Amino acid sequence: MSAAMALAGLRVLGWGGRAAALCRGLRSGPPRLQDAAGAAAKETEKQSATEQSSLILQRNSMRWDGKVYEEVPVAHIKATYNNTHIQVVSFDNQPFSRTSCGTEGFQNAKKGTAIAAQTAAMAAAVKARGKGVLHVRVMVKGLGPGRKAAIKGLTMGGLEIISITDNSPVPHNGCRPRKARRV
Repeated sequence: MSAAMALAGLRVLGWGGRAAALCRGLRSGPPRLQDAAGAAAKETEKQSATEQSSLILQRNSMRWDGKVYEEVPVAHIKATYNNTHIQVVSFDNQPFSRTSCGTEGFQNAKKGTAIAAQTAAMAAAVKARGKGVLHVRVMVKGLGPGRKAAIKGLTMGGLEIISITDNSPVPHNGCRPRKARRV
């Protein structure tokens, strides 16, 4: 009876249901909700892990001409302001073809045009096709006018492009610029 009277006294003082829970040694509601949320999170983690493993298996099962992504040949495009170089190599860097706008007959300022880059890329693609290359990954470096035109030339030459990666060098505020021009 004394415990009941103490409980009643705590209720009068404003402790309410918290005192009853403390006296009985019961757990309140929110920790149970946290436990339920934690169990649900663990189940979703298990499901997402199985989904991720199935996605990894799907990605590994993707093949082009029987080759996984890492073994597909690479087309390197270096687009400068004055010229565009295209080289198609195997995954272990054995060259299939190499061309540039200059080797295709363009001279002086015409080497830096998009038409020259497209022509050079078509020539590189035809040479690579002659050696059995059908699919390529493209790595582009530089900011010249022949970037997009060279990619288009590779497709026009008969190569199927799997991925395009930009490898342009970006300075992290490297060289000091020239002094400002005063007029």
